[in-house]
Order: sequence, then structure tokens, then C-alpha cells
Amino acid sequence: MENRWSDEKAAQFLEKYGNRWGKDLALGLYAASLIGAEDKLVLHGGGNSSVKTTHTNLLGERLDAIYVKASGYNMAFIEPNGYTGLDLGYLKKLRSLSVLSDEEMANELRTHFLDARSATPSIETLVHAFIPSKFVDHTHPDAILALTNQQEGEKLVREALGTDVAILRYSPPGFKLAKAVADALEANPAAKAMVLMRHGLVTWGEAARESYNATIELTGRAERYLEQNARHALVCRIQTPVSLAQERLVGIAPVVRGLLANPTSDPDHPWARIILRPLITREVLDFVDSDGGREVAATSPLTSDHLIRTKAFYLWIEKPEFNDPNRLREQLSKAIREYADAYNTYVERYAEDMPPGIERMDPFPRVILVPGLGALCAGKDIAAAEVVKDITAHTLATKAQVAAMGTYCGLSERELFEMEYRTLQHVKLQGDKSLPLARHVALITGAAGAIGSGIAQELLEQGCHVAATDLPGDALTGLVDELRTRFGARVMGVPLDITSASSIADAFGAVIRAWGGIDLIILNAGVAHVSAITEMSLESFRKLEKINIEGMLLMLAESARFFKLQGTGGDIVMVSTKNVFAPGARFGAYSATKAAGHQLARIASQEFAEMDVRVNMVAPDAVFSHGSRKSGLWSEIGPERMAARGLSPEGLEEYYRNRNLLKIRVTARHVAKAVLYFATRQSPTTGATIPVDGGLPDATPR
Repeated sequence: MENRWSDEKAAQFLEKYGNRWGKDLALGLYAASLIGAEDKLVLHGGGNSSVKTTHTNLLGERLDAIYVKASGYNMAFIEPNGYTGLDLGYLKKLRSLSVLSDEEMANELRTHFLDARSATPSIETLVHAFIPSKFVDHTHPDAILALTNQQEGEKLVREALGTDVAILRYSPPGFKLAKAVADALEANPAAKAMVLMRHGLVTWGEAARESYNATIELTGRAERYLEQNARHALVCRIQTPVSLAQERLVGIAPVVRGLLANPTSDPDHPWARIILRPLITREVLDFVDSDGGREVAATSPLTSDHLIRTKAFYLWIEKPEFNDPNRLREQLSKAIREYADAYNTYVERYAEDMPPGIERMDPFPRVILVPGLGALCAGKDIAAAEVVKDITAHTLATKAQVAAMGTYCGLSERELFEMEYRTLQHVKLQGDKSLPLARHVALITGAAGAIGSGIAQELLEQGCHVAATDLPGDALTGLVDELRTRFGARVMGVPLDITSASSIADAFGAVIRAWGGIDLIILNAGVAHVSAITEMSLESFRKLEKINIEGMLLMLAESARFFKLQGTGGDIVMVSTKNVFAPGARFGAYSATKAAGHQLARIASQEFAEMDVRVNMVAPDAVFSHGSRKSGLWSEIGPERMAARGLSPEGLEEYYRNRNLLKIRVTARHVAKAVLYFATRQSPTTGATIPVDGGLPDATPR
């Protein structure tokens, strides 16, 4: 564990935040950023930190104050507004109480904010308030947990860390723990830190650097102790190649994703889907392929801090039948069903102790361990799934360390239930309102053009995960880079040539490896050609035929195979054209091939309905650009159209605007809104076409 403190960087934090927020909080922010950047100390908003200082109110009165990291904020990127200021003097008085419920504690904290707009502070706020030192840091170091979560854990902690560290037996986070910490400190006034068994580490100091140094020093001691006392590592008799595991993933992930989808009572939206993130590394493969991996993995989480993300236990698939897809599906289905039954039984055992108003979690696993494959980690979106993935990686590595020196001993089932169904934990989930497509994955062909990029933007704004596909090159790369600045990990770029069956299969595989499956396919790729029939070469016609017809056929066929494998239905939306209904002179190749593709989509709507796959079309008139992104189609055919009509580029757009009944310019966002209508299943519709043309009387049917 490397100490990364830099006086130069600390000075930068002071310069940036000191004048407005005070030097105490500025230095606390710096220490927190160092801790948050080290995933062996905290993960994804875990842990917390605080600083005690003073606050001057509007009356000019100076109050003792404490600033505590707000719940869920990631210390690696935290800003001052990620800390909540409270009246420290009042909080200290709460120690005199013998009992304080979660609801009462939350109310007392909220009614003593220094700023009513502040975020909800950490559940550990009173722990920080009751420790007298100026700076306090609370972390969940892997190495510390590897010691605390063993038989005779207290003895191991003492041997590894020394006598100047207090040790506190497990107590659930909140008021009870805060009281216990305060009592333990009074009994051990010389202690420079405290280990909370099966929970983590608390350090403190009068300077931010002092508390941070203690965290790094003690974690380093624990790491060295583990290394020196490792005696019998897990034995891995078969080493699955990472490349083979990646190949297997493409076949198994959609099946698992479909089986983990939670049934709803809405016939238009029958599944609450999940995003599936694979964890396939050499270390994880060796764990799941080892002789004792299953027994070690079956133990409880390292800390209750992980429960709300990963659930109490993982699911293990014994001897998966990779060579028999039907048998493998049966295995997976049976295992997930049995896990769900066991989870429901577990909840029933303690249901009478469940706080009022708490909804049951869905019964499905968040982590599935598969020998020969690795781990599959589920979440409602990419952010949630990534948290589960990272926690799983650290959990398996830490449990392997425990197995190398002793026997794992975690929280009891009742302790797990009390944390999993604790009101303050569920408040975090209740505040998370998903967008309409947050649980969906979309693949868009021809995404780098005007219409494709407009559709991508609209779907992303509705929470969707979007795989933007197009021919490789600067256009696709630029689009993905642009979208990632706004939408982050919910965007991926995939090179795709829709005229190649192997390219299509590779693209589907890339999306599956990233997110587990696909729910929405937008068939937007297409090309045009301007020529009179008497002058058209067969070669030119065949080029359009290959893309607009054969490409459509290949995409529809692969989509059907995939949706059947996943088993939770889906949606296909074809971006057709007004030329299907109102073809134009010298536009025969485009009109004919797009009409053929349109007809294939209509037939697919009939053939795919039994899988609950809806196939619909949108038929736009000319769209020239989306922002700075020009239409590739109109870049190619526009000059001829302008020459034929004696128009400038601006005049051409004006011509198309004036020819519709509404006298409106059709935009990529208009097309995207029509796509969204079908993607969100606003009506029980399949095989239909929405015109997006401002009203063209000759473009029928309407």
C-alpha cells in the first residue's frame, strides 16, 4: 500500500477550495481523494470521511461543526458539496441517549444541517461526531477484512497491527455502533486507530495527513501479514484460457440475462431487464476452477456495506454443459429458480422483523460464478452492474487470501438480513428513479450519419445503453467520442458492415460481451443512388441491393436468432423512407431496394411476433443534418438534386420544407421521436409505419 500524499497537491487543494470552504475541508477533500482513488481501500462510494471545524451562522455566531461525506458520494471525485455540514455540539449530545432508531437518527441529523439543501449524510455520521479528533477516515480495506473475517480474527488483527489499534466486535452501522466506538475509545485513550470486525478500519488525527497516513500504514501492515502467513492457496487443476471463456460468454450471457429479467404485470413491458457485466480474468478463472472455490465463494460478504449491491450470497453453476446449449439453458434455469426459491425462503424467515414500508428485493442473484467462464455480474444499468463487478473482483481475491491462511467467518444470516432490509439502505434505492429505457440495450446501424446520430442521442437521453455501429472510420469514432462526453459508459462504438454475416455476428458478440444482450435494434444503414432507369448500371443497382436488401435480411435473421436465445422479446425499428410510398424519378434503385427492405420488415413482424418481438418502421422525408453531422446520403445525392432543380444547398432544404403540408423542416430528432414511440411500446403495435414527413399527400398509406 503506497502512501501517495503530496504537499504540492495538498497546496493545490488549498488554493482551489480554501478561500470559500476553509483550509480544514480543503485538506480533508485532498485526503479523501487519495483514499477514494485506491480501490483496495474503498469501492464506488463506500467508506466515508469527516472534518471538524467551525461555522459562522447569519447571526454571526460561531458553532462547532462537522462536515461528513454524504451517503453514496465517491471520495475519488468528491467536491465540497459532497460533504454535509452539521451542528457538532448538538450531535455530541445524542450520545447520552440509550436508544435511537434509524428514523429518529435520520431526523435528528436532517434537522441540524447547516444548509437545508445538503445531501443525506453517511449512516456513520455519529461515529465521526463521537470521535474527538479533527479528521476521521473510515475505510473497508481488503487486507483488513481478510483478517477480521476469519476464525480468531481478533487475534490475527492484534498480531498484524499491534497493540495501539483498538478492536471492536461487529455492531451494525448507525447509533449503536457510534456508541460502541465512543465507549471503546474511552477505554483505550492511547489508540491511534480502530478495527471494526467484519466491517473496516477507522483512523483519525489532528491533521488530514495524520489520519490518511494511519490508513495507509495499517493497511500495509495487514497486507504484509497476509503475505507472510499464506500457507495453502486454492488449488486449480484445470486452467481455462481467458480466450475460451470469452468465446463461451457470447453463448451464455444472453441466456442468463433473459433468465434474470424480472417478470412484470405489464403486457407491453413484461420484463424488468438487467445489464450483465462479465468478470473474466486469470485470477477469477483460477478461483472458479479451483477445488475449493465453491465452498469459499458460498460464504457471506466481506462487509455489510456490499449487501445492497451484491445480495448476501452468490450463485454457483456446477459443471456447466458448455457443449450442449439446450442442457446448459436447463442448468441455468434450474439454478436461478432454486436460488430465487431459497432467497424468498430466507426473507420469509425474518419477514416479521422487516421494517414497515420496505419492499422486497427481487429474488434473483446479482453474481453468478461459472467454472470455465468466470463471474457474471448483474445490475439495473451499467453503473450498477459495474459496482457489482468491482465488488465481486475484490471479494473473490480477498476470500482467496483468507483461504490461503485460515477459515472464513463472516456475518450471520440474521445480521445480513437486518442490513439488507434496513430502512436507511433502501432509501438509497428509492431515490433512484430510472428513465424509460434505463434497462435497455440498443444497437443502431448507420449510426454515424445524421439520422443515426439523432436516434442515438435520443435513446441515450432516455437512459438506454447504445451500441453505435457503422463502417470503421473517423465518422464512427468521432460520434462515439462526442456521445461519451455526455453519456459515459452507456455508449460503445462497434465497427459493422451489414453486408457481411460474420461482421454482424462479431458486432452482436461485442455488445453481448459488454452488456449481456440487446433489446432494441434500429436498422438505419442504407445508401442511395441517383440515375434514370435507362442510364442505370446493373453494378450500381446491385450495390444498393446488397446494402439495402441483403443487409436488411442478414440483420433481421441475426436479430431473430439472438432474440430467441435471450427469450425476453424485443423491438426492431427500421428507418424506411417516404420513397417506399412516393418514389421519385431518377431515384429508382433507392426506392426499389428500400421498398424491398421495408417489405422484409413487414414479413418479420409476422414471423417474430411469437417471440414477442415487434417490428415497425418509420418513414422520414429528407433529413440533411443533425447538428454538425451531415447526412452521408444527402452528401452523395444532394448535388444532383440541386443541379436538377437549379437550387443552392439552402434552397434545396427550403424546397423539401415547402413541399409538405405542415411546411416544416424534418429533423433527425423528429425521426428519433418516432423511433422512441415504438421503442417504449406506447401502443400494442407491430408491422406499422409512422410517416415523418410533415404530411406528403402522395406518400400513402398514412
